[in-house]
Amino acid sequence: MNEPRKTIVFENAVIIDGTGAEPVEGGTVVVEGERIREVLDGPPGHLPPGAEVVPCRGKTLIPGLIDAHVHISSVEADIGEQQRRNYPSVLVIRTLKIMKECLDQGFTAVRDCGGADAGFRIATQTGLVPGPRLAVCGKGLSMTGGHGDGRLPTEFHNPVNFPAGLSCVVADGVDACRKAAREQLRQGADFIKVMAGGGCMSPADEIDTAQYSRDELKAVVWEAESAGKYVAAHCYSDRSILNSVESGIRTIEHGNLMTEAVACKLKEAGACLVPTVVAYEVMSALGESYGVPHIYIAKIRQAREKALESLAAAYKAGCIIGSGSDCLGPMQVHKAKELELQAKVMGPMGAIVAATKTNAAIIGWEKDLGTIEAGKLADLILVDGNPLENIAILQDYQERLTVIVQNGRFYKNIA
Repeated sequence: MNEPRKTIVFENAVIIDGTGAEPVEGGTVVVEGERIREVLDGPPGHLPPGAEVVPCRGKTLIPGLIDAHVHISSVEADIGEQQRRNYPSVLVIRTLKIMKECLDQGFTAVRDCGGADAGFRIATQTGLVPGPRLAVCGKGLSMTGGHGDGRLPTEFHNPVNFPAGLSCVVADGVDACRKAAREQLRQGADFIKVMAGGGCMSPADEIDTAQYSRDELKAVVWEAESAGKYVAAHCYSDRSILNSVESGIRTIEHGNLMTEAVACKLKEAGACLVPTVVAYEVMSALGESYGVPHIYIAKIRQAREKALESLAAAYKAGCIIGSGSDCLGPMQVHKAKELELQAKVMGPMGAIVAATKTNAAIIGWEKDLGTIEAGKLADLILVDGNPLENIAILQDYQERLTVIVQNGRFYKNIA
């Protein structure tokens, strides 16, 4: 990554600022150091000597994208077998490659929803490795036989707590859940993740089930909130979502089987939905070619059937809707397709806002990220073309993303 420049000026750009406001044609954004100094609806005035001007005619400047549901430590599509096939050191090295790929795709910030520990966050903060800024939960919490319990029904050994890659802590009962949450907080987690319902990539449950009692969920919420943090819950079914929001959980991940009635409950509770529609689209199409077992593919396709319908119910109810991908292994290059899929329900602008302003607020970064406004950190991407006219261009990141700026530094500049 290059050294920061004192002043960078993006001139004559279409500016989509992430707030949902109408785009500014021919606008200017001035970056000074790591922050945005000013946003103008016309050409810049006097600039200091040495300012670098980036001409933006025909291009669109938007905030750096934020993915609120990733698994950077999912280095293979079959996440259960990856733990058996790879040494911990290899898992870490392959994770670093995925972190760089996130940034290459224009995702300047992500929330890891299980697997990555605080060390990866520190590595990007301190410039040890290229990658997005990270919020991490460490290991997710799962009940015995739940979504995070990777044991086959035929296996009788105790759960294995892997030092790297993607695994959960299996904890049962209020006291054990408290301890598991405290342990993740002790290790530097930014939030806690719980598996509150069945999952596609787990061998001993079905996707329409609910997991953990409300007492267990409330104990985890109490521990997180006592530390100034929050809880995110993996859920598909109405029952699992209701259990979660009525226990005080702040974000619902996926929500593929949610009905209109429960979407209204989600809205009333003030909780957020982070859809991950792309995961099911991509896994349905490509999962088998990457070695994902057929039993998991069948569940993935079941979750895919209702994904957009549930998103539409949440949108109609007025829920806070973020944006996640949840793509696994080599399929993580398809992150930006989530915006195209969400745009079918929310429109292109709604999808962009979800992946910028709303995600920043969900993660707790709204003071610094998510919009192009004076005083915010300069996380920006310059797109060749206009994503409001064709949001799919964000997927052509190698050619279409001509500039990626993170913290006021050029990560990529082929403008």
